[in-house]
Amino acid sequence: MAALRAQVAPVERLLECVHCGLCLSACPTYVELGTEMDSPRGRIYLIRAVEDDSLRLSADVVRHLDLCLGCRACETACPSGVRYGRIIEEARSYVEANYRRAWWDRWRRRAITAVFPYPERLRVLLAPLRALQQLGAWRALARIVPPARLVPPLRPSRPLPPVSQAQGTERARVGLLIGCVARELFGATNEAVVRVLNRHGVTVVNPPGQGCCGALHLHAGDPGTARQLARRVIDAFPGDLDAVIVTAAGCGALMKEYDTLLAGDARYAARAQTFAGRVRDAVEFLATLRLQAPEGAVRERVTYHDACHLAHGQQVRAEPRQLLRLIPGIELVELPEGDRCCGSAGSYNLTERSMARRLLERKIDNILSTDATCVAVANPGCSLQIQFGLRARGLPIRVAHPVELLDEAYGPYSKSDS
Repeated sequence: MAALRAQVAPVERLLECVHCGLCLSACPTYVELGTEMDSPRGRIYLIRAVEDDSLRLSADVVRHLDLCLGCRACETACPSGVRYGRIIEEARSYVEANYRRAWWDRWRRRAITAVFPYPERLRVLLAPLRALQQLGAWRALARIVPPARLVPPLRPSRPLPPVSQAQGTERARVGLLIGCVARELFGATNEAVVRVLNRHGVTVVNPPGQGCCGALHLHAGDPGTARQLARRVIDAFPGDLDAVIVTAAGCGALMKEYDTLLAGDARYAARAQTFAGRVRDAVEFLATLRLQAPEGAVRERVTYHDACHLAHGQQVRAEPRQLLRLIPGIELVELPEGDRCCGSAGSYNLTERSMARRLLERKIDNILSTDATCVAVANPGCSLQIQFGLRARGLPIRVAHPVELLDEAYGPYSKSDS
C-alpha cells in the first residue's frame, strides 16, 4: 500500500528495526500480555505487512495498534535508533482514514478530541461536576459515569496575568504554555511555576490565544488538526523569548518536534524549527538557573514518577531529581519501574480502560513499596491517573508537581523579597 508507506515512513526507516527484541522488556503492553504483536517490533511487523499488501487492515491489526500507549520507552531501549513514535502516529493516521470503527468507538474518540483540547468547552463540562463535588454527590456520579472518577477534587484557580514581571534584575524572559487540561485542573502548578521563575529573575509571558499544542489530535490519528493547532501556538508566542516553558510532558515532547510536524509547510517550517529549539520543560529550564536554596522545608518522603514523554520523549530525567534534592526536608527515594507508563498516555485511560487500569495497579504497588508520603509527577495526565489510583485504594499519599514542592519550600512570595 503506497499510501501507508507515505504516511508511516520510507521503507528504509521501517527496516531500521532489526527485530533484536531489546524493546520487549521496556514495552508495558508486551510485559503485561506477553504477545509478540503487542510489542514494538511486532507492531512494526504488522505495519510492514499491511503496507506491502500481505495483510489487510483488519479489526485484529487495529486492535494491536490501538493497544500501544505511545510511551516511547522502546526508543530509549532501541540500539538502532528506530523512531517508533513517528511510525505509530503515522500508522494511526492511516487507520483513522481507512478503517471503519464501530459507531460508539467513533463517537467516544471524537468526543475526546472535541472537548479536552479546548479549555472553554472543558470548563463547561466541569461546571456541574464542581457543583456535585460541593454537594457531596461526587461518589454517586462516579459510579454512574466511570470517566468522572479521574477528575480530582476541583479547586478554583486564578487566571494568570498576560505578563508576570521578574523580581529584581531580569535574567530571562520566557513564555508559558498554560495548556488545556492543565489550565482547568492544574492551575496551581502554573501559578507555582510563575512564582518560582519570577523569584529568580525570570519574566513570564502568558500570550492570549495560544490554545492547545495539538498532541492529543496527533496521537488520535488527526495530524491535520495537530498542524493547525501547532501553527496557532507558534503565532501566539513572541519571537524574542528566551524559552517557551511547558508543564505538561506530552505537550513539550510534541512542541520540541514542531519542526518535524511542520516540515512540509513552506510558511512555517523555518519558524517551527526556531520555535522547537526554544521549548523547555519547566523542570528542565529551572535546572539551568542558579536557584536559591529554599529557607523553608517540606518534610516528606518523596518518590518521583518519570512521565513517559519527559523521560523517553525528551530525555529529561536528572533535572526533576536535582530540583527535589534542593528542597530541605525531602527524603527522595527511587520508584521501582519509575519510567514505566502509569496507563494515562493522553486519552488512553479513556479508550483502553482495562489495560490502563492494569498498568495503574502496577504503578500503585510500586509506589507503596517505597513507603512514600508524596509522589512527585511532572505531567498532568500522569497526576490525574495516579491520584485516581491512590483514591481508589483509600491511600493518603499526595501527588504534586516538583515545582509545587519547590514553591512550597520557598514560602509566600513577595515582590519585595531579596
